[in-house]
Amino acid sequence: MRMGVLDAGSNTVRLEVADLDGAVPARVHTAKQRLRLAELVERDGRLPSCAITLLADAVAAARKEAESWGVADLDAFATAIVRDAPNRDEVLDAVLAETGLELRVMSGEREAELTFRAARAWMGWRAGPMVVLDIGGGSLEIAFGGTRMPDFATSVPLGAGRLTRRYFGRADPPPKRAVKAVRSRAEEQLREISARVRAAEPLTAVATSRTFQQLARMCGAPPAKKGVHVTRELSRADLRKAVTILAGLPAAERAKLPGISRPRSRQALAGAVVAHTAMQQMRLEKVTVCPWAVREGLLLQRLADLER
Repeated sequence: MRMGVLDAGSNTVRLEVADLDGAVPARVHTAKQRLRLAELVERDGRLPSCAITLLADAVAAARKEAESWGVADLDAFATAIVRDAPNRDEVLDAVLAETGLELRVMSGEREAELTFRAARAWMGWRAGPMVVLDIGGGSLEIAFGGTRMPDFATSVPLGAGRLTRRYFGRADPPPKRAVKAVRSRAEEQLREISARVRAAEPLTAVATSRTFQQLARMCGAPPAKKGVHVTRELSRADLRKAVTILAGLPAAERAKLPGISRPRSRQALAGAVVAHTAMQQMRLEKVTVCPWAVREGLLLQRLADLER
């Protein structure tokens, strides 16, 4: 069976096509469209009509591409950028009218659960009790547990794009007080969650998402051309140095650093501050960067459903 997963996020719309005929999903095609919806969102979180049109057009194109790859089952979902929008229903109705495809909204907790499941499958049982961190544009997902599914999963509004808009605005680079405010906000939001993680004493810490991938590359992890099976790690000490470097540079200069892409250069600093704060509060010395996340979690869930 060939399945497609369409993920509408803060920066991109991503399509993943996989065959579900074996023990694990076999990826056959991926595609992405950069929309940068986070840059268009209004102050109250609403998506303006121009952003809705961009999203609907991207979903329509992704659906057509999925069909060209023989996808019979396309699961389309949106994360925090749509989930938290005051005009969410308007956005979903417009996408349905334009594309004939229902774009469902995934809760942050469900996103964290599926991401944990994907990370568990990637890391294997040798990882033992495990905590997973996933920084997106609008939210930070956290999950931990010792089995296939997490014992605890949650989502907090600490996405890199969200915090950049709220605290940095157009300042480039932002003043030190703004960076400090982001750290204070992250500390407040993560205090109780971090205490639970510390009490669970995870053996392994895993990070997913483009934010962590780019920060790890900046800190010396192997480049993407080395393949997905090369171990990539990010230490808290190196991440602290990265925060200092990013805080002193405008976005255009950050984009010249290893791993930091131009589209994500503005939000790289906020992402680094949140990542470091989380690792510090949870007392994690390092994280292993995992290439699988929520889309792979959905594919694994569907594969398990087919085997029943």
